[in-house]
Amino acid sequence: MDATGTLGTETTVIRSLHEVRPNHLRYELEMVGPMFGRSCTHVVATPEGPNAFARRWQDMSVISRILPKKGFARNVSMLVGGTMGAQVILVLFAPLLTRLYTPEDFGVLAVFVSLLAFFAVIASLRYELGVPLPDDDDEATALAVLSLTTVLVISICLAGPLWLYRNEIAGMLNTPSLADYILFVPLGTFFAGVYNVFNCWAIRTRQFGPLARSKFSQALVTVAVQLGGWTFGPAALLSGQVAGHVAGAFTLGLRVLREQGALILRVKPAHLRQVAGRYRRFPLFSTWSAMFNSAGAQVPTILLASLFGPAVAGTYALANRLLAIPMQMLGRSIANVFFSGAAQAHRDGRLGALVSSVHSRLAHIGMPPAVVLVVAGPEIFLYAFGPDWRQAGIFAQWLAPWLYLVLTASPLSTVFEVLEKQAASMVFQCVLLIVRVGAILWGASVGDAVTAVAFFGVASAVCWMGHLAWIIRASGNDWSGTWRSTCSALAWSTFLVSPLLLMVVWDAGHVFLIPALAIASALIAVRYSFLMRSAWV
Repeated sequence: MDATGTLGTETTVIRSLHEVRPNHLRYELEMVGPMFGRSCTHVVATPEGPNAFARRWQDMSVISRILPKKGFARNVSMLVGGTMGAQVILVLFAPLLTRLYTPEDFGVLAVFVSLLAFFAVIASLRYELGVPLPDDDDEATALAVLSLTTVLVISICLAGPLWLYRNEIAGMLNTPSLADYILFVPLGTFFAGVYNVFNCWAIRTRQFGPLARSKFSQALVTVAVQLGGWTFGPAALLSGQVAGHVAGAFTLGLRVLREQGALILRVKPAHLRQVAGRYRRFPLFSTWSAMFNSAGAQVPTILLASLFGPAVAGTYALANRLLAIPMQMLGRSIANVFFSGAAQAHRDGRLGALVSSVHSRLAHIGMPPAVVLVVAGPEIFLYAFGPDWRQAGIFAQWLAPWLYLVLTASPLSTVFEVLEKQAASMVFQCVLLIVRVGAILWGASVGDAVTAVAFFGVASAVCWMGHLAWIIRASGNDWSGTWRSTCSALAWSTFLVSPLLLMVVWDAGHVFLIPALAIASALIAVRYSFLMRSAWV
C-alpha cells in the first residue's frame, strides 16, 4: 500500500508497508524533492493496525506543513509548545497566588517540593534513563517495568520512616506545619517517578506530542487545585503539587499502556534480572549523580528555611521558580530531543557538531532574560507580585547568571550517558553539592539571607561553567567556539535590554518600568523570531 504526505516542497511516499511482527510494521519512505532523493526504512508499533497507521500518516502530512522541517527543530517545537502552555499558566496565575498565600505558605510548599524533588529523581534508581537506548523493544519494555517496580517499592519504603519521624523532620527544617502533610511526600514521589518512566518511553518512541500535552495537564491541574482551595492555606498548595503529578502520570501513562500493553505482559522476572544487570551503571553511578544534583538544587531551600525561616525560603522559591521557567520550557524539551538523537550522532561522528550547534542557540535564547533580571529584577518583582516580594527580585539578580549556565549546559548533560561517563557526572554533582552547601553556610555566617543567596549563586555559576567546559571538550569541540557564541549572545542581549539599562542609569523611576520593559520584550521577541527562522527554513 502507498501513502503520500507533503513536507514543504518535498514529497514523502510510503513505498512499502507490511507487518514484521504482531502490531509492528516496517515501512519504507522515499523523500523526493529539491533537497531529498533517498529512501529509509523504519519499524513502528501500530496496535491499531495498518489502516489506522496510514490514516495517521495522512494526518501527519497536514501537521508537517506548520511545524519546522528539520527533525530536531520539529520535535523541540512540539515539546516547547506544550511546555510553554504549561509555563504560561503558572506565570499568569503567579501574581494572584502571591496575593492569596503568604511567603510563609510558599515556604512550606518550597520545603515540600524540595523533599519531593529529591526523592522523585532517584525513585527508579535511574533505570528509566536506559529506556530510550536499546534497539530491541522487549529489552526497553523490561527496563520500563523494572523502573516502575522500583518506584513503587521505594515510595512504600519512604512512607514509614517519614511518618514515624515527621515531627523531628519538620522541626529540623524549621517548618513545623509540614508534619501534618508529610505523607504527601511518598505519594508525590510515586506519581512523579511513574511520570519520569513514561516520559522516557515517550522519548524512545518519539511521542513528543503526547509528552507536551502531559506537561500542560500537569500545570492546569496544579493551578486549579491551588486556586480552588486557597482557604485551606498551605494544604492546598501541597495538594495542587501532588495532583499535578497525578494528572501528568495518567495523561501520559494511559496512552503508553494502551499502545504497549502486549509488550508489558510478555515481561518475565528473568527479563527484569537481565536488564538490571545489563544497565547496572545507572543505579551505580547515575543514581548518585542525580542524588547529588537534586540535593544541590534543593539545598538552598532547605538551608534557608533552617537558617532564616520559611518566609525567606518561600521568597527564594518564588525567585528560583520563575527563573527556572526557561529551563522548564525550553531546556528540558531540548534535552529530551537531544538525548534521543545524541547516541546516533556519536556513532556517526557528529556529536561535536550537534553539541556546538545546540549550545550556540541556547546561549542566544537564554542570555536576554538573564540580563533583564540582573538589570531590573527587584523592580519587576515588586510591580508584579507586590511589596512583600521585592526581596525575591534581589535574589533573582544573583541567581540569573547561574540559571543561564544551567540552561545552556544542562540540556547537553546527557553526553555523560552517551559517552558512558556516568562516573564523571557523579563526581561533578558531588563537588557541586559541597560547594553549594559551603557557599550558603559561609554567606549566612558573614551576612544575611541576601549574602547567603549571593554566595550560592556565584559559586554555582562557577561550577556550571566548569561543567560546560568538560562537555565541550568531551564532545570534541574547543572552548574558543563556545566563548565566541557566549560573547555574541551577551552583546546582542545588552543591545536588546538597552531600554531597561537606560532607565536604571538615569534613575527614571517605576513610572518608566513598564514602557522600558515592553520595548525590551519586543526587541527580544524580534530577535527570537530571527533565531527560530533558521530552524524553520
